[in-house]
Amino acid sequence: MLEVRLKVLKLSAQGLPQSWISLEQAVLHYASDEVRWEMGARVATFHGGHNAITGNQSIITVNSIIGTKGVPNINPFNLKPGLTNGKLFARDRNVCAYCGDHFHEEDLTREHIIPFAQNGIDTWMNVVTACRACNHRKSSRTPEQANMPLLYTPYVPSLWEDFILRNRRILADQMEFLMAHVPRTSRLLV
Repeated sequence: MLEVRLKVLKLSAQGLPQSWISLEQAVLHYASDEVRWEMGARVATFHGGHNAITGNQSIITVNSIIGTKGVPNINPFNLKPGLTNGKLFARDRNVCAYCGDHFHEEDLTREHIIPFAQNGIDTWMNVVTACRACNHRKSSRTPEQANMPLLYTPYVPSLWEDFILRNRRILADQMEFLMAHVPRTSRLLV
């Protein structure tokens, strides 16, 4: 049975990540002859209709990583990854920035280093993962005011890290491709 949550990593022809797409969207790229190259394992085979003249059945096999024709409309290096709790917690490895303990996602919060009450903003560089107890204890103070030093510093994930953080079901070959491009200082390498 085909795993419906399986995603194909769509890259530009130059090899830059563009999006995670469904198998059906990948089939459309193959059928439209937009796939310039492919990598990774074959993850699905789709059988179509039969040619009225030759009698041959159309078959499309989908690989886990595809490079598509054309040049992206936007420069992916200018994109700032969207901030979500899931990606934040993954960036910080589900570790509280104040007590250092590891927690399940449901026991974590998005903690603003400079709180909203002190004109803090909701950006990657102003948020860390915190357990509920530490978030409550720190309250609307800065780490210095609360005498709760940060155990690690926040950072904005790279394009490659963002693609890892936004998909929970990454295949081994997709992960290998993405991890080969993350910065050497990435927390994802730890």
